[in-house]
Amino acid sequence: MAVTSNGKADLHTHTTASDGTRQPADNVRLAKEAGLSAVAITDHDTMAGVEEAIAEGERIGITVVPGVELSTVAEGRDIHILGYYTDWRDVLWQERLAGLRGTRDQRNEMIVERLVQLGVSITMDEVIRAAASSEAAGDGNGSSARAKGKTIGRPHIAEVLLNKGVVSTMKEAFDLYLAEGAAAYVNPPRLHPFEAIEWIREAGGTSVIAHPGLYGDDELVEKIVRRGIEGIEAYHSDHDAEAEARYVQMAERHGLLVTGGSDYHGERQGKVFHGAIGSRTVNADVLRQLNKRNRD
Repeated sequence: MAVTSNGKADLHTHTTASDGTRQPADNVRLAKEAGLSAVAITDHDTMAGVEEAIAEGERIGITVVPGVELSTVAEGRDIHILGYYTDWRDVLWQERLAGLRGTRDQRNEMIVERLVQLGVSITMDEVIRAAASSEAAGDGNGSSARAKGKTIGRPHIAEVLLNKGVVSTMKEAFDLYLAEGAAAYVNPPRLHPFEAIEWIREAGGTSVIAHPGLYGDDELVEKIVRRGIEGIEAYHSDHDAEAEARYVQMAERHGLLVTGGSDYHGERQGKVFHGAIGSRTVNADVLRQLNKRNRD
């Protein structure tokens, strides 16, 4: 489908291809219902959900932006870099994404090991089953296997802790065990943001720093911005009005694109994470700048 230049776009959503609870086609339909003209699929370290979403977008008449959210580390902090309009069929790009998923798998195993050391009864097999169960619930077909290229993340570990009664809410699972600084948090060596920016460029895409307000370190954000990032996600479900204004100003100061999105991960325990599709948007005309192949 051609890139739209009208209406609103939510440029940050997750699906069952990573740690969301909805199928890619579901996200597209929800975006249509929210009155959007475009929605991005930005799963963690994978683009496995993009083709399904694009097909649904063509069917119902909404632009789908192919995207990805890369997990990186700088100065000991998790930093997420969004990549838009990369060539997801490129062999080198797919190999690089597979490598990132391998690191993510290693991290999951390290978290489970740490939980066991803390006296929590949990296995990696249980986490894998939770992820498969979440996907089956999303597609309604009862499938127990995760498709190639999909990822497992901390929300799936949190689901196991919740189901076992170790915690009473997903938030408690993160606060006590899984969030940065919590008891079972681990941060193995990962891709640096500067490398991620270069990888996205080499794959023909546009790089954007995700939810900078969550890092609590604008000096570090400025370092990444000065190294060649092409956009800043100013509008995000976890940014307040002051943060949004601050990052819009930062983007303008550096001549960068301003993007935004809900960071929708679906619903767990009746609660939407982080925001509903369409709750944070930008004008869809930014898509022409994100898609280098359509720039004038």
